[in-house]
Amino acid sequence: MSKYRNRFRARERRREAIERRIRDNCRVSGHAPPRTRREFLGRGLIAGTGTVFLPSMATLLSRYAHAECVIDNNPLLGAGKIPFIGIDQGGGANIAGSNIIVGGAGGQEDFLSAQGYARLGLPQEIIPQNVGVDRTFGLAMHPNSALLRGMLDKTSNATRANTNGVVIPARSENDTGNNPHNPIYGISKAGSNGEFAVSVGTRNSDSGGRSQAPQSMIQADLRPTRVRNRNDAVGLAGGASNDGFPNGRVAQASAVLTALKLGQINEAQATEELVQCGFDKTTATFNTPISSTDLDPEVDADLQAIFPNGELNNGDFAKAAAVMKVVVNGYGGAGTIEYGGRDYHQDPRPETDGKDFFVGQVIGGTLEYAARVGKPLMIYGFSDGAVSADTNRPEDDGQGVTKFRWRSDNSQTAASFILAYSPAGRPNLRAGDASQQLGFFNPDGNINTNSSPFANSVSTLAELIVLNYLALHGEQAQFGMVLDNPGLGTGAAVDPYIAFDPIV
Repeated sequence: MSKYRNRFRARERRREAIERRIRDNCRVSGHAPPRTRREFLGRGLIAGTGTVFLPSMATLLSRYAHAECVIDNNPLLGAGKIPFIGIDQGGGANIAGSNIIVGGAGGQEDFLSAQGYARLGLPQEIIPQNVGVDRTFGLAMHPNSALLRGMLDKTSNATRANTNGVVIPARSENDTGNNPHNPIYGISKAGSNGEFAVSVGTRNSDSGGRSQAPQSMIQADLRPTRVRNRNDAVGLAGGASNDGFPNGRVAQASAVLTALKLGQINEAQATEELVQCGFDKTTATFNTPISSTDLDPEVDADLQAIFPNGELNNGDFAKAAAVMKVVVNGYGGAGTIEYGGRDYHQDPRPETDGKDFFVGQVIGGTLEYAARVGKPLMIYGFSDGAVSADTNRPEDDGQGVTKFRWRSDNSQTAASFILAYSPAGRPNLRAGDASQQLGFFNPDGNINTNSSPFANSVSTLAELIVLNYLALHGEQAQFGMVLDNPGLGTGAAVDPYIAFDPIV
């Protein structure tokens, strides 16, 4: 008898502690009662695998909450927004010139001098004036680009035809995670959300990647959940990992949402069930057709086709596939895929081009997966700083093409890029070719830091990405409401920096 009495007293103490949290949260939060599962996610009730915020759970159980766990099953899960994936290359990868063509004030094909392109790794024989450009993906790329070669390796002709892009000359500090490159919080504030996580990232950091998020965008309850492999993806739905153990806390908390049927039981019952069900259960049953198998990249026929012959056994491909699976299908609203080791200077050109080729495969695979699933997609590619070439050291790139070896870090040769895919056709550039390059380079191969508000401000560059994400939905008028007092400006002031017409 005493055993049951002690158990009851312990449960009462836990109940009282939760009730105190309820009162404290209701006193300070000022939030309206959540009524859908997405609102619970937005409040931080379920941030992702292994993370449950008790104050928000207390709010859930307050006497004012009346809701059921219902997951929307519409064609665009995740709040109906365009999936967003950032590719974070840590160390200072090359983007400009040898991969994506950059030009002067007239756009990508307002070519730089031969000396300028030499700084960007291209000998005289293969500068774009002599070999032209490749517009397979809409965006002008160098015909011998390793990034382009990787993208081509993983895409169909139809996917390529429905893709377009923009390059953004913008400097950032060399080889450091301190650049506030990552706009993932701003993307979430723009409405991106997922059925199981607001956002995800392959690194356990505030941004989900290596580069930071701008402090002005960070909001604790929107912190990305780490998804770096199949286990993490499956764990979002409470499925078992490969070792046979359930990924428990999210499943348990979600079981509370379904089982308690808030509004149909009283507060005391809810609190008791929270203690027993929320922390003792090891499995979960959602009120939804979505199961853990639906989040498993290893059983996805499309991903197996895109990454055949055991490629998903490669950890770098596997983490990309896990993020693709979660984000493109709307289980997570936005994601960051991070790759380190992109500190290129003094490394042989076949090695550095090999890394570019791999990232191109990831980008191409992501585009192809979106196409197979029938979803639009926005990709943002960035790196911390960049590199300049040693013009006295030509070498074969491993593909029979002579390029210059990378010599040193150089923040003045940096660029980022956006790719947009639409199942309905190639996204239309809002101002024609003028939208394909936002900002420009000087003829000598350095960024003109006066060419745009973001050419010399990484936090403003992140704002630009949020603006363009909104614009892909036709929602650019909300920019000033989504981001508080953005440095980029609002209204007509930001119109020149919108690359595409809406695609949804």
